[in-house]
Amino acid sequence: MAKTATKTKVKPLGDNVLVKRLEAEEKTAGGIVLPDAAKEKPKEGTVIALGDGRMLDDGTRAAINVKERDRVLFSSYAGTEIKVDGEDLLLISENDILAVVE
Repeated sequence: MAKTATKTKVKPLGDNVLVKRLEAEEKTAGGIVLPDAAKEKPKEGTVIALGDGRMLDDGTRAAINVKERDRVLFSSYAGTEIKVDGEDLLLISENDILAVVE
């Protein structure tokens, strides 16, 4: 099982990845404070847990290209939002991960 502040009870399957989104910006670059309704959901987060990888035709599994604690960028409408232990998480396919932020 993956570890966060508490142990998550979600283990991704296949090529799925569990991600915690970064917090939304509170202010614009010009210093205007944004209300919750106007905040855009970040397209960046931290990998919490990984599945076993995609099953190949020969029965072996392809390794996932990210690892736990990687900071990743993902597409806007990627994945499924879930709530675990009061924490908002995102379950996405590895294909929806666009880049690792170093």
